[in-house]
Amino acid sequence: MNKQDQEKFKQLQNQLRDRPSGWDVIDQDDYDILVIPSFSIDQKVGGKVPGFLHYEERLLFSLMRLRNPHTRLIYITALPLSPLIRDYYLQLLSGIPFSHASERLLLISIYDASLKPLTQKILERPRLVEKIKRALRPNKSYMVCFNSTILEQELSVKLGIPLLASSPDLLYWGSKSGSRQIFSECNIKHPDGSSQLNNVEELITEAAKLWERKPSLKRLVVKLNEGFSGEGNAILNLPKLEQNNRELTIRNSLENLRFQSQDETWSNFAQRIPELGAIVEEFIEGEEKRSPSVQGYITPTGRVEILSTHDQILGGPDGQIYLGCTFPADAEYRLQIQELGLKIGHFLAQKGAMERYGVDFIAVRKPDNSWDIQAIEINLRKGGTTHPFMTLQLLTNGYYNYQDGLFYTPQKHPKYYIATDNLQKPQYQGLLPNDLMDIIAKHHLHFDNSTKTGTVFHLIGALSEFGKLGLTSIGNSHQEAREIYHHVEQVLDSETDSQIEQYSEKITPSLPITWSS
Repeated sequence: MNKQDQEKFKQLQNQLRDRPSGWDVIDQDDYDILVIPSFSIDQKVGGKVPGFLHYEERLLFSLMRLRNPHTRLIYITALPLSPLIRDYYLQLLSGIPFSHASERLLLISIYDASLKPLTQKILERPRLVEKIKRALRPNKSYMVCFNSTILEQELSVKLGIPLLASSPDLLYWGSKSGSRQIFSECNIKHPDGSSQLNNVEELITEAAKLWERKPSLKRLVVKLNEGFSGEGNAILNLPKLEQNNRELTIRNSLENLRFQSQDETWSNFAQRIPELGAIVEEFIEGEEKRSPSVQGYITPTGRVEILSTHDQILGGPDGQIYLGCTFPADAEYRLQIQELGLKIGHFLAQKGAMERYGVDFIAVRKPDNSWDIQAIEINLRKGGTTHPFMTLQLLTNGYYNYQDGLFYTPQKHPKYYIATDNLQKPQYQGLLPNDLMDIIAKHHLHFDNSTKTGTVFHLIGALSEFGKLGLTSIGNSHQEAREIYHHVEQVLDSETDSQIEQYSEKITPSLPITWSS
């Protein structure tokens, strides 16, 4: 972007900041919200995730903002969204007539299934940009997205509306190397490792230095600076030292890197390092190890608050792939990671960041039964824990209590949930959205507004082709949320029972869940 457009973007974002200190646009009625659920990440990384295009459905919780009677919303997708999926979300609105909400919702499809970011597809269609611009009210509109890049910045300027997200100038602080720099500056414990690496030779040199600093290491982790749900990570098992030369040993071992993505190769991975940058760090070992995270929010005026904590559910060859999460995180450490997350949030706010951020940690049980907590990375964007928590908040109109890390309804009832983007089994393939709705109705799997418990489904568009479904199961305890989740899975299995034998050797195991009180 030229300097004139960059200045215009700053002026647009300042429209959000030039408000009273307690004002937050996200709580306001009588606004037009443009939702761009584009994953503006490296598409070669994103393309490794089954049903990647349908992850745009994760932001459909935004439709629940139509509960504000004067709010209007435009939601854009690459592929047409089934009217049944739209209706499913609108019927979750309590106290708002379906027709009233529907009249204030405009769905737009690009009809483009390529792996280019959705925002790029929009920018390549000037007539569509003009149509969107005409639909938005000047000074009464703002734009939200999955993550903020130069593409979203350009679209914001073309539409003349502010982007409720951090400026792309701050993207570095959400990268793997930027995260490590923040942890160092904030004096937060994190794994030993490198700063940004820009080629394979730097990777070999820094990996050797790390191994020399910690000769007892068994494994190293190599991470591309841009990753998604753990894709872009690789594990190096350290072999027996050759000729007392660590660099030589590592060089000879790189072909044996174990990738979290099944079809990744060292040749391709090595080419990505100069493009995206990378880091290398120690692999944290431990007999009992968990991966908690904290989600925070920075208002346009710079106020920082903690939204939630989660225990992440990880899978893949080495537990690097994000599968889902449970809320809240274990009581033994959730207040501790809240404090660390708040400290990082204040750092980001000072840099000018706004809207959501997340911080991932590793927690390892120590011999004295306490937990060793180390920060792993920062996501300066919405993440896998954003949509389940926002779904809970918007459905119940409840609140997160910072004092104990629990979420309460207005009636003071605590709520718990388990969420996943990865309930995937081959026998689910071929189920249409209509079939899923039939199953939900037949077995009463829907979310119950009277009890504020049940399941909310997402990624419905990925079900037929990929046999993949997302869901958030909400209960009054961890135990109840677990039972609700497993009941959904059992019902889906039984409804597709005739296909189980056919696919018996291919069935993906059930989501691995470690539950804590």
